[in-house]
Amino acid sequence: MTAVRAFLRFLIADGRCAAGLDAAIPALAHWRLSTLPRYLQPEDVERVIASCDPTTPVGTRDRAILLLLARMGLRAGDILRLRLGDIDWKEASIRVAGKGRRQVSLPLTQEIGDAIIAYIKDGRPKTDSDALFIRSRAPFRAFASHCAISMIVIEAMRRAGVTCPSRGAAHVLRHSVASSMLRQGASLQEIAGVLRHRSIATTEIYAKIDVIALRQIAQPWPEVKPC
Repeated sequence: MTAVRAFLRFLIADGRCAAGLDAAIPALAHWRLSTLPRYLQPEDVERVIASCDPTTPVGTRDRAILLLLARMGLRAGDILRLRLGDIDWKEASIRVAGKGRRQVSLPLTQEIGDAIIAYIKDGRPKTDSDALFIRSRAPFRAFASHCAISMIVIEAMRRAGVTCPSRGAAHVLRHSVASSMLRQGASLQEIAGVLRHRSIATTEIYAKIDVIALRQIAQPWPEVKPC
């Protein structure tokens, strides 16, 4: 609608359309949180992770990345910024620099820790870069952008035969973490903590996929009254 209105205004300014016709184009409201988050079912998430070949350097790397995305809800940008020194093996924690360079220390599970160790020992190329995850081909350096992380997820979905429900494949796994927590009874506050949202308002979008809770507050459809 915006494009049509702009085109009519151009025609009016050019003298090829009657003045005021652009007012006939209705304005559409854009409501905050009007869309639904796109996510994968738990079984599909597991298929995506299992699609990586742990006997190859690339497969070892990609599996560690997918686990960080699918278990901890990290963003693609978080993955890019991870450094070898961000992992505290004694405390079993990992330091993540999120949006605005805010740093937070998160618990490192045995599963994810083992996957990262396997990559560092058997999959990570020798390089002077301190980035945790490195390109598999020379020059061996950190990924250039978050698009590379999304491509890793897209390729894993393709191997697993899973359709990506929306653009931003890496973020789909982040949404999947939230939806899985919601199904297990986690509160929005708990989900906000895991996803590191600054405001609970950002997390409220996930309330729309909690069908059980929505049924409890749904109002009965009013009966049609005769005129």
